Amino acid sequence: MKILLPVDGSDYTKRMLGYVAAHDELFGTAHEYTVLTVIAPIPAYAAQFLDGQMLAVYYNEQAEEVLRPVRKFADQQHWKVSFVHVHGHAAEAIASLAAELQPDMIVMGTHGHSALANVVLGSVANGVLARCKAPVLLIR
Repeated sequence: MKILLPVDGSDYTKRMLGYVAAHDELFGTAHEYTVLTVIAPIPAYAAQFLDGQMLAVYYNEQAEEVLRPVRKFADQQHWKVSFVHVHGHAAEAIASLAAELQPDMIVMGTHGHSALANVVLGSVANGVLARCKAPVLLIR
């Protein structure tokens, strides 16, 4: 089974990874995991003053801050993992990669905001649910 794991480095990501590791009957080492982190883009007005190489270095450094501990955790669990990072809007980027990879499941942490907070703040989880055809398991 192919499983997409969007991560952002938050406590919700840690909780989600712990859940996946603790439920060998559902997950385990036999599956292929893709770990994705989405970096918020630098605004266009600021990016125009930076060259492409400098932007690439920035995005790589930001991604590594999130992916480094996940990589270590995945190694400890003996998971077959590939790591991907992109920059953009999180829900759109997750949905885009899911359309490309066609995972059997997406597992992600969620903040669990109230309905009012989701309207005001938006919700990556709601955006993924609206855009993806694959089943999504939300861990709170």
